[in-house]
Amino acid sequence: MSALEWFAHKPLGDGIFWIQERFYESGNRANIWLVRGSQRDVVIDAGLGLRSLPDYLRAAGLLAPAEGSGPRPLLAVATHVHFDHSGGLQHFEEVAVHSAEAAALLRGDNYEAVTWLSDREVARPPRPGWRARHFRVPPVRPSRLLQEGDVISLGDRQLTVMHMPGHSRGSICLHDKERKILFSGDVVYDGSMIDWLPYSRISDYVASCRRLMELVDRGLVEKVLPGHFNIFGAERLYRLASNYISQAGVCHRMSTCAMRSIASIVLRITNPRITS
Repeated sequence: MSALEWFAHKPLGDGIFWIQERFYESGNRANIWLVRGSQRDVVIDAGLGLRSLPDYLRAAGLLAPAEGSGPRPLLAVATHVHFDHSGGLQHFEEVAVHSAEAAALLRGDNYEAVTWLSDREVARPPRPGWRARHFRVPPVRPSRLLQEGDVISLGDRQLTVMHMPGHSRGSICLHDKERKILFSGDVVYDGSMIDWLPYSRISDYVASCRRLMELVDRGLVEKVLPGHFNIFGAERLYRLASNYISQAGVCHRMSTCAMRSIASIVLRITNPRITS
C-alpha cells in the first residue's frame, strides 16, 4: 500500500491540514496536523509510521514550494511519545520533542511509548505479511529538545510550547497566540482524559487543566485542534478541564492507581525489551 492510499487529509484553511491514517480504525487513531508557514512547515504528531508521512505530503502536494534550490524545512513535533503519535517520527529528518521524553524516544522505549496495537485495529495491512505484534516505535534521535515557553517559528506564525504534563510527563500543547488556536495533543480532547498510564500523574494533570481554564478566561484560545476526535471551541475546553479537576478526588485516585498497576504489567509483558 502506498502512502497516498494510507493517509487522507482535509484542508481547514489558513495553512492548516487535518491528516489521518485511513485504515487504522481505532479510538487510538491520532490526529495529525500540518501547519504551513512562510519559511517552515510543521507536522504536529506523526501517527503510527506504517507508511511514510513525508512521502504522502509530497505526493498529495501539501508541502509549500521551497525558495531557491534547497528543500523547504519540515519539522515533526511530537506532543508526546506514545506510539500512536510517535511511530511516524522515524521518517523525518528534523524531530522535536519535550526534553522529559527525549531519552525514551532515543532508546525506542516501547513501554513509555505505551505501544499497544492489535491486528483487528488495522483494516488493511500496509504490506503483505504485516502483523501488529511486530510493530515497535523505533529509536529516533530528536534534533530539538523542547521546553516550556520555547517558540517554534514558521516565519509568519509562531507556535509557543506549553509543557502540560499529566497524561504523560512530556506532554505539550502548541499555542498559536495570534490566531488563538491550541494544538492540544492528548492533554485534552473531546473524550475521557487518560491518567492511568505508567507515566501519568493526576496532580500534574490538575495543574495542566487549571492552565487550560486560564487560557479560556484570558480569551487566548478560540479553537482547539486535539490529538484525537473532533475540533472544539473555548467553552468545551473549559468544561472538559473543569470537569477533570472536579472528578480528581480520592476515589478517582484510588481507581486510577489500580488501573495504572494493571496497565504497567500488561505493557511490560507486551514490550519485554524495555530498558530503564
